[in-house]
Amino acid sequence: MLSLPSLPARAEPGPAPGRAVAALEPEPEPGRRRVVGRGEGGGGSSSSPPASPPAAAMRSEPLAWPPVSAQAASLLEEAADLLVLHRDFAAAVERCEAGCDSLGPGTGPSPGPGPGPESSAEVKCSLCVVGIQALAEMNRWREVLSWVLQYYHVPEHLPPKVLELCILLYSKVREPQVMLEVGSSWLRDQTNKSLPEYGSLLELYLLHVLLPLGRFEGAEELVCGCEVFDSEQQLAFLGTICESRCQWTQREEMHSAAEDQQDAATETVLGALSQKLLTMLTLLRRALRSVSSHFYLLPYKKMLLATFLLYLVVVRLDPASPTSLPFIYKLVQLFRQAWAAVFSPIHRPPIQD
Repeated sequence: MLSLPSLPARAEPGPAPGRAVAALEPEPEPGRRRVVGRGEGGGGSSSSPPASPPAAAMRSEPLAWPPVSAQAASLLEEAADLLVLHRDFAAAVERCEAGCDSLGPGTGPSPGPGPGPESSAEVKCSLCVVGIQALAEMNRWREVLSWVLQYYHVPEHLPPKVLELCILLYSKVREPQVMLEVGSSWLRDQTNKSLPEYGSLLELYLLHVLLPLGRFEGAEELVCGCEVFDSEQQLAFLGTICESRCQWTQREEMHSAAEDQQDAATETVLGALSQKLLTMLTLLRRALRSVSSHFYLLPYKKMLLATFLLYLVVVRLDPASPTSLPFIYKLVQLFRQAWAAVFSPIHRPPIQD
């Protein structure tokens, strides 16, 4: 199970579920109310003590969220409860998907005051944060980036918090190359450069993506071209890049030396094996040559002829027929000649007619 930075608010099993999403919801601005969920008592039943005057006033007032945002905020609260309290990660992802689908694509910030698209963007960002955490808990981290991009479509529109979680997640699972193009596109966007989180995200991208991949030239260009950092910060980051490059070079040299030693050991083993194999082949060749020289002395032609005649007599001819007697007689003569050729006179056994 993957370990990601904890959610902005993670409730313990004791308190009411409504506290689980307290920090996920945007802070209310002056004149804006927070969505009222379940109370601190957890049930809102008739047996609970009477609410304080401010709480009663908040309940009596209409919700400050638009209807669509209110529905998404309710799904956000359910998703956070399923993630933190019930640990039902699949259901939490379903709630997050339903909430993001209800908000639609129009979630950009609005210059006007009051509830509107800005609040929807905050709720959508919180839904994605909960969804990323739930997918990581189910070990489905490979789907995180594509899952997020289906709601924001292009990397430049990712909220800073969502991009931060994605960078940390893929760095944790040792797959930083997944965020290489995504982070570069987000950092090159002119609109994102004006965000207060730009500097921290650039540092995060530098330390967790570029340096682990050995992209030192790109890291230096990114630091030198960043207007957010002052000269001292740029020097500090350039020193970090130089130190990381030295460590990378040392690791490459050690890896090359280890590979050379392994190749030398492999060549030694192969040389010994090939020498043994060559010796065995030489002995086998000598044995085959000795056997073949012995078989060359045997009268193969006469033996083959005797075998062929025996085949004709036994299979093709009837031994009781008078016409087969000459063949049988000749066959006996051939066997006698073969016997005399194979066995020497000293060891020749007696033959009776």
